[in-house]
Amino acid sequence: MREGIVDEVHTAHAISLKSISKTYGLMTVLHPTDLNVRKGEFLTLLGPSGSGKTTLLNLIAGATAPTTGSILLDGRDITAMPPRERGIGMVFQNYALMPHMTVFENVAYPLRARRQPAKAIQAKVTEALERVGLRGFEDRKPRQLSGGQQQRVGIARCIVYSPAIIMMDEPLGALDKNLREQMQGEIKRLHKDLGTTFIYVTHDQEEALNMSDRICLLNLGEIAQLGSPDELYFRPRNRFVAEFVGESNLISGRSNAEGKLVIAGNHLLAIPGGARNEGAELLVMIRPEKVRICGINNAVASSDNVLNGEVTSVSFIGGMTRLAIKTENGLSITAKMISGQAASRPELGAQVRLCWSPTDMVALEG
Repeated sequence: MREGIVDEVHTAHAISLKSISKTYGLMTVLHPTDLNVRKGEFLTLLGPSGSGKTTLLNLIAGATAPTTGSILLDGRDITAMPPRERGIGMVFQNYALMPHMTVFENVAYPLRARRQPAKAIQAKVTEALERVGLRGFEDRKPRQLSGGQQQRVGIARCIVYSPAIIMMDEPLGALDKNLREQMQGEIKRLHKDLGTTFIYVTHDQEEALNMSDRICLLNLGEIAQLGSPDELYFRPRNRFVAEFVGESNLISGRSNAEGKLVIAGNHLLAIPGGARNEGAELLVMIRPEKVRICGINNAVASSDNVLNGEVTSVSFIGGMTRLAIKTENGLSITAKMISGQAASRPELGAQVRLCWSPTDMVALEG
């Protein structure tokens, strides 16, 4: 599906893609796509391998020529412009540092390539290293740095010449979990400080939710959904978005004359959005953390949807506990709860009652 261009006369777009596509022979890796990137925003291109996110990034950078469509940078058509003239900075996953150069020389390289004076180079490299927390590392070689420090050098080299757009292609993919989370915070801070437009590529949904102003979720060369992290998580458009972004419980059924959803075992669920055509097939989603657990005999609110079941799996994952429940009508439901001591968590085989508010459910498109 295509995202329509919104507010065509608005001038706040750093990048505008119009019917941009890419094919290789008979294989289409990106279908005709329209996308606007707002000035100063942090936009993440998210999706599984082969979804088209890196292709889209390479088209913007000029590393790949589009098959159809045009690319506008601040209103100027740059579709045929060489990469070096676009004023776009790139940070790579593999750092792409020159091993024979010092940190200072690596960061200074794009300035020297642009023939800037030595005094300006000294000042700009010093400022860039200050921003990424690497003052005092100027004379070290890349092999003397940790992975996180090498990535900071890559970021400093990108920001040192003040590009109009900063693009990052899986920049944290090679880092361990703790360092990855630390670098996420540093990149977010850097984006806020610089006020520059960031376009960030990742396949990590949590990274995208944490860092982005908006997320462009791609699948099979098309935009599955474009919106804020809240929109993609709490209001996914379709099954793919619901399953890719976070964990989800999907329940299918048919609407009845009273506007309820008839599911397996002829159980009835209240659904969001009111009455629908009788007999219409529907797919709804409820996030595991919205499913509450109580004893089988506990009272629940009359407005809640309720199912009884048996705990088939208990997974303690620190601050949260994940439960798998087989309901009496044969559904498999996942619930998440804040962890307590072992004695307070439901045991394997326990009979429980699941309940949730209809307002926490989302009706999905096809």
